[in-house]
Amino acid sequence: MPTAAAGPRRRADAERSIARIVSAARECLSGDPNASVDDIAKAAGVGRMTLYGHFGTRAELVEAALVDALRAGEEALSAVDLTGDAHDALARLLGSTWSLVAESMALLTAAQGTLPAGRIRRLHAAPAQRVEELIRRGRDGGAFRTDLPIAWLVNVVHYVLKGAAEENRAERLKAEDAARVVIATVQSLLSPPDRASTDRGGANL
Repeated sequence: MPTAAAGPRRRADAERSIARIVSAARECLSGDPNASVDDIAKAAGVGRMTLYGHFGTRAELVEAALVDALRAGEEALSAVDLTGDAHDALARLLGSTWSLVAESMALLTAAQGTLPAGRIRRLHAAPAQRVEELIRRGRDGGAFRTDLPIAWLVNVVHYVLKGAAEENRAERLKAEDAARVVIATVQSLLSPPDRASTDRGGANL
């Protein structure tokens, strides 16, 4: 007859197994978005049946890996100091965000080929909200442009980060230069247009 300690012990074993599988999925999918369930199970040191005992489909496993990566990223970004001058705060945020985006680009590619677009947007809601709040504060203080919608500016930041990650993967942008390039590009794009440009048709949206 199983002892009372057997239940908690089995749960602890299961949690460790799940953690290994999710960690292996992050590693495998970051290296190859098309990594198979067999590849991930082998990297985790578990059998295929054990993996499917925790994750019924590859999509569930990909989502678990993405959620874990975003959780780790959120922990890192929540520690970034966003007080003070909006330009300086943005530089600190972009510097930290760049490295996370570069690490997770392949994982995101795997998710985009597996998960609904709406689900991916919801999972990225917290990082997007942080950028939006900072841009809004910069606009209110006159540091950032007000002639374009905030939602568009947030998307532009995302596009620049993604583009830098793709350039880095293609070896056209060195990793040590990427943060500087991203920061300079985004700050230039967010800077208020000059008076002449505003008079030629800018509108406060």
